[in-house]
Parts: sequence; C-alpha cells; structure tokens
Amino acid sequence: MKSLLALALILPALLLAADDAPNPYYSVTPYALPDGVKLEASGLAEMPDGKLAVAVRKGEVWIIDHPEADMTRPDALGFHRFASGLHEPLGLAWHDGALYTTQRTEVTRLRDTDGDGVADEYLTVAKGWGVSGNYHEYAYGPVFDPEGRMWITLNATLGAHVKMDGHRAKEFPWRGWCMSMGSDGKLEPTAAGLRSPCGIGLNATGDVFCTDQQGNWFGAGPILHLRKGAFFGHGDSVADTRRPESPVHDPGVLPQDITVAEAAKRVPGFALPAVWFPYVKMGQSTTGLACDKSGGRFGPYKDQMFVGEFVLSGVNRAFMEKVDGEYQGACFPFINGLQSAALSLIFLKDGSLVVGESNRGWNSQGSRSFGLERIRWTGRAPLEVLKMEALPDGFRLTFTGAVDKAKAGKPKSYEMTSYTYLYHEKYGSDEVRTQPVKIVEARVGENGQEVKLKCDGLREGYVHELHMPGVKGADGEALWHDEAYYTLNKIPQANR
Repeated sequence: MKSLLALALILPALLLAADDAPNPYYSVTPYALPDGVKLEASGLAEMPDGKLAVAVRKGEVWIIDHPEADMTRPDALGFHRFASGLHEPLGLAWHDGALYTTQRTEVTRLRDTDGDGVADEYLTVAKGWGVSGNYHEYAYGPVFDPEGRMWITLNATLGAHVKMDGHRAKEFPWRGWCMSMGSDGKLEPTAAGLRSPCGIGLNATGDVFCTDQQGNWFGAGPILHLRKGAFFGHGDSVADTRRPESPVHDPGVLPQDITVAEAAKRVPGFALPAVWFPYVKMGQSTTGLACDKSGGRFGPYKDQMFVGEFVLSGVNRAFMEKVDGEYQGACFPFINGLQSAALSLIFLKDGSLVVGESNRGWNSQGSRSFGLERIRWTGRAPLEVLKMEALPDGFRLTFTGAVDKAKAGKPKSYEMTSYTYLYHEKYGSDEVRTQPVKIVEARVGENGQEVKLKCDGLREGYVHELHMPGVKGADGEALWHDEAYYTLNKIPQANR
C-alpha cells in the first residue's frame, strides 16, 4: 500500500471471499443511515451517556443518540449533525467533557455549551506540524493515555517531489512522527520513523500503539508500540531527528537491502514492530485499533487488540506479550467480508464492536463505499488459538476450548515456517529468507486447552507462521481459524 489509505491493486484470486453461510459466532449488522448522509466514518467515540459520536472524513461529526437501538431505523437510532466545516478529521475521542478530533493542521476540541445538541465551540488545543498541501499528509487521533496525555500520529509526506531532506524538513517539520501533549499544553515530538500510521489506540494497560502501512521501508503492515525516543525505520523523518527538541537520536545514513532483523542490530535506536501482519495473508492495509475491555461480552478475547483491515474489508485480532521488556506477539484472522473498508473501531458498553467504514475512493472489497457496522457475539465461543506465547524452545498455544489430545499431541498436526522482510527505501518487500521450522514435540496439557510446541530453527526478528491442519476439538469440531503469525523479536531466555 502506498499509504493507509493508498491505491491498492487487488488480485481477486488472492482475496478472501465472504462466507455465504451464517457466522455461528458473530453477527455483523449494518446501521441504516438517514437519506443523503454519506457517513465515511473516520473516527468513533462513545460518550458518557452512551451516545456514539462519528467523525466523517469529509468534515463533519455526527451523533447517534441510541447506537444500541433498532439498527434498521435511523429515526430510532437518532442521528444528528454535531459539527461541520472540519478539514478531513481522522480520529475522535471523548475526554474531560468534550470531543477532540485531529484535523489536517490541528487538534480541535468541540463542545456544545448551550445544550442544543450542536457544537458551538471549536477550540484549537494543539498545532505546530508542517503541512505542504500534499494529499498524503494525513493526521490521526487523538487518544488520551491513563495520565491524560494526548497522542496523535502524522503521515510522512510521500512523494519524491517533497522528499524530506534537510531543506524540506525545515519547512514542513514532524512528518512521519508521533506527537504527544501533557497537561502543560506543549505539543512535543515523541517517536519517529512512521509512514502512514492510520490507527492509534491503547491496550488494556494504557500503553499506546499505532498501525502503519506496507510500502517504502515497511515490508508489511505492523503494530508499533509508541514510546518516547523510538525510531520505527521510515527514512523521511530522519532529518527532524537533528532538531534540538527531538527525543529520537539521529540514526545516521540508513542501510539498504538488509533484513529488518539486521536493521535492528545496525540502525541506532531502531524499534521492531510488536506484530507484523503478513501481506495479503493477513490483509493489505492495517487501520483502526480497539482493545476488548468488554469483560467477556465479546467472547473469549479479553484484553486483546482488534485491528481494522482496509483492502479486504475486515477485522483481524492480535495478542501481545512482553519479552525482555518489549512487546511482541501474534496476529490471527477474525472477520472478513464487511460492506466496505474498515477504517475505525470502537467497543460499545454492551460489548459489541462498531466498525466505521470508508473506502475513500480507493479499492476495497464490499458493496458500499462508506457506512457503519456492528459486530456482536452470539454467545457461542469459536474454537481457535486464543494465545500464542514464546518459549525458549518453541511456543505455548492456549486454545479457547479443549482439543483432541491425540491429534494435538502429534507434531505432524502442525506446520511452521519463518521469514522476514527487507529493510529498504524501495516499495514493500517479499517474504525473504524463508525456512521451515521443525516441530519436534507437541505436549498437550491435562485440560486439553494448552499445547507446548518444541521447535528447532527459531530465529529472532522473524515472523513464525503456524498452520494446524491436524488439530481438532475434543468433540471433533474444526478450528475456526487454523493459522497464526507470531513476530519473534526476542526468544525468551527462561520459561515463563
């Protein structure tokens, strides 16, 4: 992808078609919209009274008064326009009694001070990054961490004619950066090396993450752990690391055509993604992030991250853990076949997941170019891998239910390969240095829900792709998804 939101050449033979059979685990229902309202939902925020605020890419914010009402009736849902005249808002948050959205050139606080349901106060709360007019210069967010610090992410200025050399950086600073602001009201550069960091959100413990897009310097779409001083590899932000206020050390001249595993060793400050989403296999364009803090009302995935997918119009899932103090983990398929490209995600208080959609005129699967859909758990838990955790000699799989111990205890029931990506300014990367990983042993726990895989050939800095064709449930049930992709940045030194 050239950016989030980037021109995608879809190869129909590679795309995952929606299953015509009803999903026994999750229902997907579109919201009926008022006549004439093109809800390109670029940001979602739930308000304290249960209302759902929706940012619209073309410059508005709408409120749905009753988002859990009859979804076939716009009058019952209660749509009304709250704000207008905004410049491509890509994100929305409720904080300290107001809605906040990030426009192209600023973060804006929106308030209804007279109680008529329409914003009458538009207050600039943060600005100070460069905007040249290049159409790729998106700005995303905000999110607020548990301490009340505000975070946003900024696209790099993509295109050779505005390449961020020293001169251009002086004119249009902080492109391809994460910015944050504390209670002092000072917007500060925080992390660098981003490309098109569309999704931004918090995990269950309040750490901040963003997604990014396959393209220059990124071989596939990642989840990145945002923190002060991190450099994620995209070269267009390097010039700004030389500013005195930069917390990111200048990485110097970036190498070309080495693997990302090698780049992590050679490039000063380089921070590997917490999770890679292998290109096409797990989608082509990662977007919005939402953490399942529903307490079990969305199924068995407590505290895991759900990630929007633009081109394939779906939602994927990610489990992350800390190894040697840094996040890494696995991604899994969840749902494809939505009506349009998934752009923003939010969990409502009832535990349902709302997906905001807009294909922005670029290619994506689906029958519509915009809209909202609501995903609800039916109460029946699917059988699949819930967690995939790294061990010194392999991986521990925790399933959502009991598996057939005889089948799951056979190494031949599993297939694993590992590969990584090239680090270079050229667009994208094939999977490189692919090797099989031998499953030496599969030990099933007493309850039938845990399997430890002992593996030969683990490699740090590589994606480990697992398939489980021989694994079935204790009652013969097939796995809902039989694949997982673990980003093994570090092999643990001791069992956990």
